[in-house]
Amino acid sequence: MVINRISILNFKNITETGLTFSPKINYLFGNNGMGKTNLMDALYYLSFTKSHTNLPDSRLIKQGAGYCVLQGFYTVAGGEEEIRCGFKLDGGKTFRRNKKEYERMSDHIGLIPLVMISPADSRLIRGGSEERRKFIDMVISQYDKEYLRTLIRYNRTLQQRNALLRDDISTVNDPLLDVLDLQLASGSRMIHARRSEFTEKLIPVFKEYYGRISGGGETIDLRYESQLNDNDVETLISSRREQDRRFGFTGVGVHKDDLQFIFETGLVRKVGSEGQNKTCLIAIKLAQFHHLAGRGSVVPILLLDDIFDSLDASRSEQTVRLASNLLSGQVFITGTSRRHLDGILPVMDRDYKIFHVEDGKISES
Repeated sequence: MVINRISILNFKNITETGLTFSPKINYLFGNNGMGKTNLMDALYYLSFTKSHTNLPDSRLIKQGAGYCVLQGFYTVAGGEEEIRCGFKLDGGKTFRRNKKEYERMSDHIGLIPLVMISPADSRLIRGGSEERRKFIDMVISQYDKEYLRTLIRYNRTLQQRNALLRDDISTVNDPLLDVLDLQLASGSRMIHARRSEFTEKLIPVFKEYYGRISGGGETIDLRYESQLNDNDVETLISSRREQDRRFGFTGVGVHKDDLQFIFETGLVRKVGSEGQNKTCLIAIKLAQFHHLAGRGSVVPILLLDDIFDSLDASRSEQTVRLASNLLSGQVFITGTSRRHLDGILPVMDRDYKIFHVEDGKISES
């Protein structure tokens, strides 16, 4: 799958642009704050119906404008797809596939699989467990609609249960709690099973990529932690009910799961250097790409935003080579100069385009 061209109007600092891309490697260079990441975010938005930074739509509209329009033209599994979205300052929003508007935004997720690596993703390694759960859920939801629906129901049930637990008269609502607990347990079992299957397949690929980027001198592991690994979920929820009433929230379930990145000396987020944390992030994202590509005939688009910072020359080169050779997929890379790629691109036997970005204006170089 590739995006052939894009049209952007009033997105962040990009007033208006239309670009045609290489089906292989696209490199965007320019100083920081010029708009490179904004183009990457536009590509991300067309895949996930939202910004990579989770900003509200009103914050994405160029200052002084009242609306924004993004339009992408793709080749997907041999067919042509046009994706168009528009949103306004007043909150109005449309999202269309081949001129037909979606009834639910979630119906679009998975049509245009995409993996993005950016400095903002450092929270995946160094942040809290919620960030790592979101990562797992985002990956699985791109190819498993049943999982996405179950996850939505689970979160809705969790909110209902927590609201009831905070109610002063919750003690008289045991029958309703019983119903919610059964729903929570059912969702937990399915979510835990899919997450377990996913991480089991991800771990060896992640370790391989980390070793190839780092040069093989570091031992790393990945572990999926869940209260359901060694416990029955219904027993957990039942035994915790009175404690949940006292604290006003549900203390057990898959909403407490985590994904731990581990060196022999401790957790990566605690003992890893800047370069090791960045290598870990790139490896897990490339493993995500590998996993999605293996699920069907559509190869995801790969976005590498400002990945060279904190990486030495060897790790930078290995990352670019791995990215450009991943099942011959389409890759977008940003950087502050051409020096990282000038010595690599010509000898890689891959079609490529280079773009210069300055003050929101993007031109082919």
